[in-house]
Amino acid sequence: MACILHIETSTTLCSVAVSEDSHVIFEQTERPDAATHGGSAAERLGSMVDEALSFTDNHAIPFDAVAVSCGPGSYTGLRIGVSMAKGLCFGRDLKLIAVPTLELLCVPVLLGEKVSDDALLCPMLDARRMEVYAGLYDRALHTVRPVGADVVDGDTYREWLDQRPVYFFGNGAQKCMETINHPNARLIEGIEPLAKWMQPLAERRLLNGQTEDVAYFEPFYLKDYVAKMPKKLI
Repeated sequence: MACILHIETSTTLCSVAVSEDSHVIFEQTERPDAATHGGSAAERLGSMVDEALSFTDNHAIPFDAVAVSCGPGSYTGLRIGVSMAKGLCFGRDLKLIAVPTLELLCVPVLLGEKVSDDALLCPMLDARRMEVYAGLYDRALHTVRPVGADVVDGDTYREWLDQRPVYFFGNGAQKCMETINHPNARLIEGIEPLAKWMQPLAERRLLNGQTEDVAYFEPFYLKDYVAKMPKKLI
């Protein structure tokens, strides 16, 4: 199996992890505090990556690839994370793996929650007011509805809620629950996009040869989804 450095900077959290042979052997998370005035903790990314590299160098573990959360997410956070990942890939001749942020959010739910077999997963990233960036997946992480920018009202997810349970989670979920107001809607709290959850998704992509062109890869910024929204919703 492979040794992969994982970088996650899509929200105000910033986290780095190292996995080897399907086990996370190093992880570190930085949260925003008063010193950052609630802003992104990604300014600490460089020192966190240095610590991860020192750990692997001290244990004589060579990297095979760098995985980075590729969005949707914060423009600044994604830009910093992807730039760091591309620099490492160029400097160390490593493969680049892009992990969609919303799929990443599904991993702790699938590993740690009792989710019914027929359920759908709806990870949400917060935007302004009642807007979120969300997608719908089944338990095998097959896309049921692609990622989109949603203005949430009582009918936004009714098509799927009328058929089966839908689990909502991520930092945009709680504010939507009263508006969604459906007996099949389930809220899971405390789910965060952390680098350590990237491991199974990154390893599967590497195994399947799903790597990126380091020179030309760009993340999926929130503005890319806003551009696709109907004008009356913006």
